[in-house]
Amino acid sequence: MKMEMLIDDLQTLVDEAFVVPLSGGKTVVNTERLKEIIEEMRTNLPIEVKQAKSIAADRTNILNNSRNEAERIVQAAEERARTMVQQSEIVKQAQQKANEIIFNANQQADKIKSAANSYVDGLMKKADDELSQNLADLKKIRSGLKAYTQKNSGNQNKSKKQ
Repeated sequence: MKMEMLIDDLQTLVDEAFVVPLSGGKTVVNTERLKEIIEEMRTNLPIEVKQAKSIAADRTNILNNSRNEAERIVQAAEERARTMVQQSEIVKQAQQKANEIIFNANQQADKIKSAANSYVDGLMKKADDELSQNLADLKKIRSGLKAYTQKNSGNQNKSKKQ
């Protein structure tokens, strides 16, 4: 900022300078004031240059930090994406395994149901056969009993008649 003011002062000094007639535009300036301004410029120039260098260095640091932060964010995002993909794969594998387990369980349940139905059917057939046999035996016994009762009843009637 100081350098700009000194440059403005130089411009004012030149603008206010006395033009020498018939000299082709040459002017007379206050050399003492010109020397003062130049000396102040020399004094302030290193400060201005240091500030410019400091600003440039800060800019470079900010850019480097920004690049590093951006790279870190990108790496974190990539890692997160990899994790999500792996989790997605794990979920897919778990779902596939669960489907296989359910399928196998359903098959085994069907086999058990079939075996249980066969077993119950066998028991019922055996019971049916035994009941049929018992019924046949019962009919035979009943028939024999009926025949015996009729025979005895006929014998008793004969003995009563005699």
